[in-house]
Amino acid sequence: MTAQATLEPMIKADAICKSYGSLEVLKGIDLQVASGEVICLIGPSGSGKSTFLRCINHLETVDGGRMWVDGRIVGYDLKGTKLHEQSHKDICRQRTDIGMVFQQFNLFPHMTVVENLIEAPRLVRKEKKSVAAERALRLLEKVGLGDKAGAYPRQLSGGQQQRVAIARALCMEPKLMLFDEPTSALDPELVGEVLKVMKDLAQSGMTMVVVTHEMNFARDVADRVIFMDGGHVVEEGPARGVITNPQNERTKSFLASVLSE
Repeated sequence: MTAQATLEPMIKADAICKSYGSLEVLKGIDLQVASGEVICLIGPSGSGKSTFLRCINHLETVDGGRMWVDGRIVGYDLKGTKLHEQSHKDICRQRTDIGMVFQQFNLFPHMTVVENLIEAPRLVRKEKKSVAAERALRLLEKVGLGDKAGAYPRQLSGGQQQRVAIARALCMEPKLMLFDEPTSALDPELVGEVLKVMKDLAQSGMTMVVVTHEMNFARDVADRVIFMDGGHVVEEGPARGVITNPQNERTKSFLASVLSE
C-alpha cells in the first residue's frame, strides 16, 4: 500500500472535461497518481467517478484536457501542438497495460475459467497457450480459486466470478488496475472475499484506482481518498483523514449518510 514517489506519475490528469450532450459530467479534473499508490474515488451517484475512471483507459474520450498513463498521452498522438486520436489497434495496445474490473463480471459463459483468463494473452499478445495457462493457474491460486480452473462461470457464485474477473485482468500483467464499483453487484456476504483479493493486490504494490462505496476498504487500504461531486474534486487527502475527519461540508454530509446505512 505504501506509494513510492517516482519522477513520472503513473496517472496524470490535466483539466479533464467530459460532456454527454448538454450534460457536463467532468468539469476540469486534475489528479496525479504515483506508481504503487492506491486511490479510492468516492462520491454520490452521478458525480463523475466512473466516467473519469473510463477516461483513464480511453473507454470514454475526453472533450477537454489531457490524460497520461505511464508518461504517454492516452488515446492520442501529439503532432506538433495538435492531438490526433490513435487508431483502434494502437488504443487497444495501450490498454494492455491497464487492467479494468467492472461492476458486472463480463465472463464468457461458454468458456471455462482458465479459458477466460488466457483468451486475451493469446489473442492480443500472441502468447503460447502453455505460457498463458501457467500464469492463469498461478493467478487463480492467488485469488483462492485454484480448484475452479475447469469450471464454467454459471457454476460459480458472484464473488467467485468477480475474483475470476480480477485474475483475468491480471493475466495481461498490467501496470495499473482500475476497479469500477467491483462489489456493487454482489450479495453482501460475498463482498468480503473480493475486497480481500483487492487488499492483497494493493499490498503487493499494484497501482490501483478504485471507485467504491466500501468506506472501510477505502479507509484501511487506500493511500488517498478523492471525494467527487458534480464533476469536481471537492476534497482529497490521506484516506483515514478524509474518511474519519472530512473538512468539506459536502464530504461530511455524504459520509454521514453512507456510514449510517
